[in-house]
Amino acid sequence: MNFEDQIAELERGAHEVLIAAELAKKLKRGVPLRVKAGFDPTAPDLHLGHTVLLNKMRHFQQLGHEVTFLIGDFTGLIGDPTGRNATRPPLTPEEIQTNARSYEAQVFKILDRERTRIDFNSRWLSGLTAADVVKLAAHYTVARMLERDDFSKRYKSGQPISIHEFLYPLAQGYDSVAMRADVELGGTDQKFNLLVGRTLQEAYGQEPQVVITTPLLEGTDGVNKMSKTLGNYIGITEDADSMFGKVMSISDELMWRYFELLSFRPLAEIAAQRSEASGGRNPRDIKLELARELVSRFHDAAAAERAQRKFTARVSEKAVPDDLPVRVIHVDGAGLRVANLLKEAGLAASTSEANRKIEEGAVKIDGARVTDRTLTLGAGAEHVFQVGSRRFARLKLAPKP
Repeated sequence: MNFEDQIAELERGAHEVLIAAELAKKLKRGVPLRVKAGFDPTAPDLHLGHTVLLNKMRHFQQLGHEVTFLIGDFTGLIGDPTGRNATRPPLTPEEIQTNARSYEAQVFKILDRERTRIDFNSRWLSGLTAADVVKLAAHYTVARMLERDDFSKRYKSGQPISIHEFLYPLAQGYDSVAMRADVELGGTDQKFNLLVGRTLQEAYGQEPQVVITTPLLEGTDGVNKMSKTLGNYIGITEDADSMFGKVMSISDELMWRYFELLSFRPLAEIAAQRSEASGGRNPRDIKLELARELVSRFHDAAAAERAQRKFTARVSEKAVPDDLPVRVIHVDGAGLRVANLLKEAGLAASTSEANRKIEEGAVKIDGARVTDRTLTLGAGAEHVFQVGSRRFARLKLAPKP
């Protein structure tokens, strides 16, 4: 892979690269970079939102760089204050070890086991003396700490901030010093902590690491970030049928974000699929490909094929009447918008009503919910349109004579 393609692959799906010029400089040296990503073992189950970061680690692996999956068994004892409006309770050593073992078993569904180093930050943090901690704290100011959004809000609202919470970003930053990291990866919510690592490396006479942040993936509701607490998650250890069905439940618009952040397909191939969708290809068919890819990754190809057959059967049995007649609608080369097709089929009295039904989430094409009012379908395919739970039409779109 040439240099430009390497940069494009590493920046794919990233929210920020700080600093891009420094990344290019490090890559041009032609030696493997030390890449780290830290995970506090706060929960034993990973979902697809976690894999956005793991995918980026995989990209570095494929380009020959040294990747370390760092388990924060020591920082887990402090409790990460990120995004909290109150002090986060620390985990017990027993909880940390249980969760850490579960993480180790799951990450190799994505990462190359032979090329992944797993480390624990207690290896160096546990050995720091009180004098070492004071020296470490001297490299950062309270004013800088209070620039952090969650600390700032709590301070202004009079909510308590414990001194030990200031130690968390310092400890995470010291991980980069101990590992002499060239690159650190993390979610956008970790940006402050990652930048602390740059500051501390400079203070300890090291070249600062490049920080790459990855987006927080929206869950199946398309609104909130994927979270087990909110119930909008897709777990990587879920059974194949559940995983397939959940992927198929996401909106057509969100599907493209999942492709960008979760798929291993080349960006050019995804762009071609977008063009096909704009040209009239049913988004459901493209979403089926995404579901198959993800289920194959976390199970296998045979399980994905079985899950697709079951999903298709469920949709057919649940939604489409057996005696639904086929109606031919002629469309020109530009295709026809969904609202116009609903009106032509008699499923809506007007395009205004059809658009309103789309906004209400009441319109489906071939079992997939339509969310884009501008969706245009071209000639050459047959689709089942559904409005609400009882109104159906099978339309064959043919070119105008």
